[in-house]
Amino acid sequence: METLPGVVLGHRHIPVAAVGCYVPGGKYPMIASAHMSVLTAKVAGVGRIVATAPPFQGEPHPAIVAAMHFAGADEILALGGVQAVAAMAIGTASVAPVDMLVGPGNMFVAEAKRQLFGRVGIDLFAGPTETLVIADDSADAEMCAIDLLGQAEHGPTSPAILLTDSAALARATLLEVERQLAILPTAPIARVSWAEHGEVIVCDTREELLAKADELAFEHVQVLTRDPDWFLAHMTNYGALFLGPRTNVSFGDKVIGTNHTLPTKRNARYTGGLWVGKFLKTCTFQRVTSDAASASIGEYCSRLCHMENFAGHGEQANLRVRRYGGRPELPWYEPAAPTSD
Repeated sequence: METLPGVVLGHRHIPVAAVGCYVPGGKYPMIASAHMSVLTAKVAGVGRIVATAPPFQGEPHPAIVAAMHFAGADEILALGGVQAVAAMAIGTASVAPVDMLVGPGNMFVAEAKRQLFGRVGIDLFAGPTETLVIADDSADAEMCAIDLLGQAEHGPTSPAILLTDSAALARATLLEVERQLAILPTAPIARVSWAEHGEVIVCDTREELLAKADELAFEHVQVLTRDPDWFLAHMTNYGALFLGPRTNVSFGDKVIGTNHTLPTKRNARYTGGLWVGKFLKTCTFQRVTSDAASASIGEYCSRLCHMENFAGHGEQANLRVRRYGGRPELPWYEPAAPTSD
């Protein structure tokens, strides 16, 4: 756009050239993660996509490989853990380095990405999966409990919190969690997570629920209230919202179409999750198309550089004032005086 006569400014959205996509698969083969990272990068226009997952029971997991292939991966590796992200970031004899690393992983993968940030870009800093259920007395304990435990099974350090303004629902959910833990196949993991990191928080009002939810800034937020759209309109800190009883976090994690690579550890205060835009660099350009515009901008720039004691910067501006503003007498290292207007 032309911001002043003869001054044109703009920006371009340029895809990252090469991306490495980590797909967890050691304990649980995370097939959906291939779609979340590889396909999203492909849509963004990334030129080279390397996808990697650890071997599953000693071999590449066929479903993960198929998901990577159909999503558009250019290179597929059977490699996991810290060594996988390091190989993609630094490069090896057989793997050319990438410019950006994306995808979830365990605590070691997350720490490796943190240490490699700067050498390469990353999607976000991520910790253990988090889930928050916001519920009022229109919700039922069975659904609250399964929506908590369904994410607690990720690992023994995954927080799961019920936030409610109904003391009766809070008590009923605590009992229902125990009932479900007695029959859930992944209870050995979920029980540890619930015991160490589970909470039930009772608030007095809807506004207090909102304030607490924004303070927690959780990755996943399931809203089981009479008016879930109120939370959609007012919440500001979350990775992803799941509104009403007909949807749930599992839908978002696996199949519904949104991305499951989301901020944790209160990082939702300043970032959202992985999406096409994460793979795009917004790069600016500028062009001055007339002598008068160059001289006019140059006068302002010259004076500011003088105030900041940047003589070389100022001379860049002064040269344009001399050359395009008809002021060849202007000496070096002195700010251009303002024009008559």
